[in-house]
Amino acid sequence: MTPPARQSSAEDRAPPPETAAWVLAGRAFVRGRLQSVEIGISEEGSIVSVGKVGSNAPRHDVGESVILPSATDLHVHFREPGGSADVETIATGSVQAALGGVALVGEMPNTEPPVTDVDALEDKAARVQGHAAVDFLLYASPTHSRALDRLSTRAGAFKLYLSPTTGIDSPPGPADLGPLLQRLAELGLPVSVHAEDPAQFSPASAAQNPAGWDSARPPAAERAAVERLLQLAPPALRLHVAHVTEAETVDRLRAAGVSFEVTPHHVFLSERSRADALTKVNPPLRSEPARRALWERYLRGEVPCVASDHAPHSRTAKERPFPLAPSGMPGVETMLPLLLASVRAGTLALPVVAATACDRPARWLGQPHGRIAPGHRAHLLVVDFRNRGRIDPRRLHAPCGWTAFEGWEAIFPREHYLHGQKIVEDGEYVGRPTGVTVRPEFAHRPRGSGSVRRSA
Repeated sequence: MTPPARQSSAEDRAPPPETAAWVLAGRAFVRGRLQSVEIGISEEGSIVSVGKVGSNAPRHDVGESVILPSATDLHVHFREPGGSADVETIATGSVQAALGGVALVGEMPNTEPPVTDVDALEDKAARVQGHAAVDFLLYASPTHSRALDRLSTRAGAFKLYLSPTTGIDSPPGPADLGPLLQRLAELGLPVSVHAEDPAQFSPASAAQNPAGWDSARPPAAERAAVERLLQLAPPALRLHVAHVTEAETVDRLRAAGVSFEVTPHHVFLSERSRADALTKVNPPLRSEPARRALWERYLRGEVPCVASDHAPHSRTAKERPFPLAPSGMPGVETMLPLLLASVRAGTLALPVVAATACDRPARWLGQPHGRIAPGHRAHLLVVDFRNRGRIDPRRLHAPCGWTAFEGWEAIFPREHYLHGQKIVEDGEYVGRPTGVTVRPEFAHRPRGSGSVRRSA
């Protein structure tokens, strides 16, 4: 008797699992703790297995070093187009990211011209192609309502400014903000917000140092803008508040279930750290008690994300009289190394760094990396915690040639792998400009698919 024909199933039709082209072995941060594992990495640059890899694939053992997922920096300004190459370009900024352990950067839209339409977005994407050392997600500015539909099919996220900034002269007025947030919720992309209320500002000309800048753009401006956001944002909006400076704002956003970030300069520096404009940033550095309170929230794991807000300027520009000096500082190369040094010093827990710099930022942007797990991209770091050093601007790679963290202890990655390919070896960039632009993997879901605001 002839047996009946076997019906094929979805499992039968599934492609065979990828096999490991090579294996990275050592102590790795997996499922919340360090453990000895072998990580199988495919030819295509994905993690295919974590554990014991039963194959004869080439094996690289990192010895006493530690394997971590690469970081994602949600917030960088690489000044291209429109900026001076002596300050920053996509090429120079992305090499700094690679050396600092960052595999994906979220590039902000307030360039010259700003990314307010598809033509400007496609121009920036073309600049990334063949020049970027790491992957890019490109933000667009929702300044022109007629451009939103087309932008939402090409951009990776939106950046909304509630106060004027470089390239963005006219933030939405009180009557426009609610309808705009509703429209952005319908489009479904992540929305990061610079939350300062300009009605709370004092004249900038009166500020002569960072303490005066703090008074000119006070914490009340942050609180007022956040309250207005929380009142008007629809539940389906994938909302994120950039560079939070106050513990009170941390508590308010946590209670609302909204994603947010802090920067290394706001948790490590205060208005008293320097008297010159090298530490002039927007929003300003706060008082030392406010800094300590923000740092404590971060130490306790109450902050979902950390981002550099990398925004370099030439030293000449920063040495102008304080009211005329631009705001911003470089940071993409030093963000993770500063945090890793705090781990080595015993003041910060490694799981907090892994969550805030690696896992949650990638998840907020809908990217499959930031964890060492099968199916994730093989964006991986090898870190030797014994190899501590002091930050020297002459050894950093920012063309501007300065850092506010000169002399601070840092631990830079020994090796960095992007899509399974080595781009940093012995702390030196050895890669090629193979970075690509990415969009959230949820970007094609049906509109109105529910709230996705919480970051973790």
